[in-house]
Amino acid sequence: MPPINDLDQEPTVDADSRPEAIASEQRHDPPDTAVGTADGEPSRREESTVAASRGVDAAEARQVAERAREQAWERPSFGRQLFLGDLDLDLIHPLPRPSAEDRAAGEEFLERFERYLTENVDPKAIERDAMIPVEAIDGLRELGALGMKIPTEYGGLGLSTTYYLRALALAGSWHASLSALLSAHQSIGVPQPVALAGTEEQKREWLPRCTREISAFLLTEPDVGSDPARLSASATPTEDGSGYVLNGVKLWTTNGVIADLAVVMARVPEHEHGPGGISAFIVECDAPGVVVEHRNEFMGLRGIENGVTRFTDVRVPRENRIGGEGEGLKIALQTLNTGRLSLPAICSAAGKWALKIAREWSAERVQWGSPIGQHEAVAEMISFIAGTAFGMDAVVEVSSALADEGGKDIRIEAAIAKLWASEMAWQVSDVLMQIRGGRGYETAASLERRGERPVPVEQVMRDLRINRIFEGSSEIMKLLIAREAVDQHLSVAGELIEPDATVGEKARTAAAAARFYAGWLPGLLVGRGTVPIGYSSEFGSLGEHLRYVERTARKLARHLFAAMSRWQAKLERKQSFLGRIVDIGAEMYAIAAACTYARALADEGMGDPAAVRDLADLFCRQSRRRIEQSFDALWDNDDDLGYDLAQRTLEGEMMWLEWGFLDPSGDGPLVGEPAPSPDVRHDHPAAPTPAGSAG
Repeated sequence: MPPINDLDQEPTVDADSRPEAIASEQRHDPPDTAVGTADGEPSRREESTVAASRGVDAAEARQVAERAREQAWERPSFGRQLFLGDLDLDLIHPLPRPSAEDRAAGEEFLERFERYLTENVDPKAIERDAMIPVEAIDGLRELGALGMKIPTEYGGLGLSTTYYLRALALAGSWHASLSALLSAHQSIGVPQPVALAGTEEQKREWLPRCTREISAFLLTEPDVGSDPARLSASATPTEDGSGYVLNGVKLWTTNGVIADLAVVMARVPEHEHGPGGISAFIVECDAPGVVVEHRNEFMGLRGIENGVTRFTDVRVPRENRIGGEGEGLKIALQTLNTGRLSLPAICSAAGKWALKIAREWSAERVQWGSPIGQHEAVAEMISFIAGTAFGMDAVVEVSSALADEGGKDIRIEAAIAKLWASEMAWQVSDVLMQIRGGRGYETAASLERRGERPVPVEQVMRDLRINRIFEGSSEIMKLLIAREAVDQHLSVAGELIEPDATVGEKARTAAAAARFYAGWLPGLLVGRGTVPIGYSSEFGSLGEHLRYVERTARKLARHLFAAMSRWQAKLERKQSFLGRIVDIGAEMYAIAAACTYARALADEGMGDPAAVRDLADLFCRQSRRRIEQSFDALWDNDDDLGYDLAQRTLEGEMMWLEWGFLDPSGDGPLVGEPAPSPDVRHDHPAAPTPAGSAG
């Protein structure tokens, strides 16, 4: 199934295929520098091809990814069953709610946290200075915000996942850089992998420190994104076996510029005392040989402390390795399974804020004799924001409740929540920008200088955009979810599509597959969704949408089975098809979550019952239209034509179209090994420094 490296593969280009007849004046670059050189020296494109050839092939990348993922499904999974055509609503309904103890602790902290943010942290200053002030970080530390998820026995607050995510939502709505700092530290930094895979000694050693010290997670490298098989950072065992010597460069190290501790993924070579492989290490960031070479600057998240870190002969004690050698990627993926819920929570808060701004502005702004919200075109946009804000809130609340309850495998639900919420929040921000018009495009500082309320729509839009890339881009997330969606099919029929399988193996697999499908396929024909009053006794009028999900789940499973029968091993290359399958599954999860959440709100007396029902109903109808569009495109699309045209474009056949503009980026590598930059820091910084300044 889909190797997670596909979107990071560099294209292979045949330099001899360039269109020599194209006149140089029709291009933004002369022919010899765009593709090849007249004197026979390798061109930039040829050099990139050579560089790519030094990497691993697709088969090895797939093997690395497969070894890292959880192989077994030992706990029930709502998402997995959904892709198998089974709406197992009992797994999410009744919605588990926080215990009285968790609720009391969570509400008390949220009250203190909100008061601290509004009274002590200036979000305008963070945006203006491109940094979170040291005093603000110290205040977060004193408040206990660095230890929200850390159990009380290790000095933390021990908040439930639900309240941890609500706290991140508060922080992110005040300034997105605050939630980035806190989530990078606790969701994927040192606390999470130590809590999941660390020994008791490691928990006692590191978790108390993480309530006071900032941590980071370092996996990405300049030429390694979602393809960990190409990881080049190395951790060589010392001769006496007491530790490792770490060398390498890590890119996009969120919190890395100011971190005290970091989880670093590095490759251990095979040796006589161990198997080697990609492993996870806790590194003290003030250790000799650790150098922060550059603080990156981004389109949004202006206060984020993200950079490039180089490790040169850094000694790491053996006791600092989390898990065994070769278990690093598995630990990383387990960390992300729940860590990914941070981003949906932040997106949900942005959706609620967008609804507030859209409501206030559309009621006050008058055009053509009436408030713009009364014009149908704007009203439609407001309803989209309202419905989507409810949907995102429902997905976050249901997913966090499942995480708190335990006993369920939520890898698919967390991945869907991250994928779906990040995509929908981006759409919400775009619609809000349209509603606000020129004032949405104008910066908050400019609005304030001319006497208007400083509503930061353009800032929120910039800050939200990264969520479609953070912790797995949307395209990568679809491949990961698709792999889990077809896991049952591969487990019973995988040998049939393996080219190296023997005749005997294929015969045994065929017999087992026949038995499985003989029982599974008939169940996809009828179900509770065909009963006119199905789910109505529990969900009232919203039962209609659950009946739709039940029917759609069976329909989706039939389409997935048809695709596997048609393409077999080639299905992994049909990424557009698989992406639509995942889109449908994500929307089904969101509808089920919305109905379940609406019922929970009604049971708890939260909000006006009719308003809650109507909002959930609106969202479900919007979601159903998106599902039907995806179904229409499953088999009726331009995928093959588009792929062919893209490959021809990569080969240079469309370069005639690249004329009539200037490229301000000039020449130079698009991916390169970073050399120490002018703002290199030779010592671990004691405090954040503004973007662009030297340390």
